Amino acid sequence: MQYRTLGRTGVQVSSLALGAMNFGAIGRTTQDEATAIVDAALEGGINVIDTADMYGAGESEEMVGKAIAGRRDDIVLATKANMPMGDERNHQGSSRRWLVTELDNSLRRLGVDHVDLYQIHRWDPRTSDEETLSALTDLQRAGKIRYFGSSTFPAYRVVQAQWAAREYHLGRYVTEQPSYSILQRGIETHVLPVTEQYGLGVLAWSPLASGWLSGAIRAGQEITTSRSRLMPQRFDTAVPANRARLDAVERLAEVAAGAGLTMIQLALGFVTAHPGVTSALIGPRTLGHLRAQLAAADTVLSADVLDQIDAIVPPGTDLAPHEKHDTPPALLDPSLRRR
Repeated sequence: MQYRTLGRTGVQVSSLALGAMNFGAIGRTTQDEATAIVDAALEGGINVIDTADMYGAGESEEMVGKAIAGRRDDIVLATKANMPMGDERNHQGSSRRWLVTELDNSLRRLGVDHVDLYQIHRWDPRTSDEETLSALTDLQRAGKIRYFGSSTFPAYRVVQAQWAAREYHLGRYVTEQPSYSILQRGIETHVLPVTEQYGLGVLAWSPLASGWLSGAIRAGQEITTSRSRLMPQRFDTAVPANRARLDAVERLAEVAAGAGLTMIQLALGFVTAHPGVTSALIGPRTLGHLRAQLAAADTVLSADVLDQIDAIVPPGTDLAPHEKHDTPPALLDPSLRRR
């Protein structure tokens, strides 16, 4: 396992981090299975566990808490808030009112008195940066969080938040958690140059592109991954974007075979090769998945292999841009772009 410094924090983190979204109902992973995955991940050198309040409506946090009981100090523990937690309109977002309340809920579910990294799951256009950063700074000073970061923020919002922190003399985001894979390279255009400029740590989610790069999806085979059951539209090969992904996967499989690598090693090795990326977040549903992904922990891709990848999916290209989750609100809501 490789270790890197998380932004400018001085904290050493593993190049692969364990994402816990599949713990519980989402991945149909039981507590015993989740604990076994955590055990194996720690034994394999992973020291970062990332979850969120909305994963299984708190279930993932509860399972992570039970799995790490008695060894919390050996783990860089991260969670997130902002996404809806129920039908109450104020049980979401990045207001001081909600973040203060929901952090206490997360700490209770995790069974800890602090988290190492508290992340804003998505940018909240209804709440000012000053409001959010002020609340996070106070929570940090209270000892409930060590650091705070953002997740899936557009580049201009990363910049705006850094400006607001300086303008109002508040703590700043020290990490960003974007989607990044061989098939979704758009962040290379704007986000990664910005995070490098500001010295942010980057925890890349979906490095296997929701299973497209796991080796389980190939032309002529029925797609039966867990994600295909949850989001069938993302795997319907009648959709042009999905056909483009499948074509790319076939060419990438040839590159992997030529280099003596599995598709997983190729995919994770690509993400961790970027100098702006700190860790790749893996989200195994089973021990078998974890072991296959841990096999990529020390994968270093040659320049020739990286060039071949660039020829298949050019730098800065998203093969499915509609799945990025960082589209500016005015492009989604006509009322925000019309007088």
